[in-house]
Amino acid sequence: MTAPIIITAEMGKSDQAWANGLRRTHFPVERNFLDAHITLFHHLPPSHLPEIKSRLAALVTEYAAPIARVSDVMLLGKAVAFRVDSPELLAMRDDLADAFRGLLVPQDQAAPKLHITVQNKVAPTAARALQAKLSETFQPRPLIISGLLAYYYRGGPWEQIGRWAFRR
Repeated sequence: MTAPIIITAEMGKSDQAWANGLRRTHFPVERNFLDAHITLFHHLPPSHLPEIKSRLAALVTEYAAPIARVSDVMLLGKAVAFRVDSPELLAMRDDLADAFRGLLVPQDQAAPKLHITVQNKVAPTAARALQAKLSETFQPRPLIISGLLAYYYRGGPWEQIGRWAFRR
């Protein structure tokens, strides 16, 4: 396999349904071929798949499900997303980043800003309008993180490699 590997945090079923509904409503239809997600790593080398799987399996047994919260509506230029606050999830991500030091692309070396994108690749005016609209009624809310997911990135829909659930 030569496709890079993406790692995401898996949301609980009701949170996933909520985020997917917003994404279906606001994401450009021709570009909306993924479920809503929280990306932890954008590009890990596929040659390290056995180690990636092993480390993900270890994380979900060593840690309880992280506490998370949707805390704000973010404007990202031509995109709108919900900010996700979770020091525990960031600590797990830091453990993985330390393990994969030297393998990370610049985007994955930077401190992440966890988020759930509900609109992307639109005109900045459209993004500002949606951010303003969503902000009017936004209330911070808890977010269930139920596991970790790994995918191959192939340019379009992602191909799932595996899922690792947190202990409850």
